[in-house]
Amino acid sequence: MKNSLSFLLENLEDEWGKEITLKRNDFLINKGDLNTNLYLVKEGSLRVFIDDDEEHTIRFGYKDSIITAFDCFLTEKPTSFYIQALKKCSLKVISKINFIHFINSEKEYQDVWNIFLNDFMYQQIEREIDLITYSPQKRFERVFKRSPQVFQEILKNILRLI
Repeated sequence: MKNSLSFLLENLEDEWGKEITLKRNDFLINKGDLNTNLYLVKEGSLRVFIDDDEEHTIRFGYKDSIITAFDCFLTEKPTSFYIQALKKCSLKVISKINFIHFINSEKEYQDVWNIFLNDFMYQQIEREIDLITYSPQKRFERVFKRSPQVFQEILKNILRLI
């Protein structure tokens, strides 16, 4: 089966609601928010982080990626995360209710969503292994190998400042 995210995005095209724009450093979601929407990043980049006396970035969102406060999306309880624009962003929005209705409308969509969730879980496991097992240098090498787009986005932002 083709890439699960690509398949979902193609089939969700008509389901997205409004489009929103964030300026650089604007927050999409703040700790304590009850926001179960899913967002499709059309342009720009965002970071998901926690702040417990020190900021820790959990993941990034880039063009054509889906981003949400997954803890809130899954449990419908206030989130522990912040989601902040690293640069100007354009995002499409779908509510959890509309998304679940869409996913449940066809078995194939349910299967693809499960593949997407499995991929997400595997990424989280890889991150945990990195944090527990490897030196900072080795973690850097593994992240670069797994997610070169992180470094491409950082480089783009640096070049824009020069």
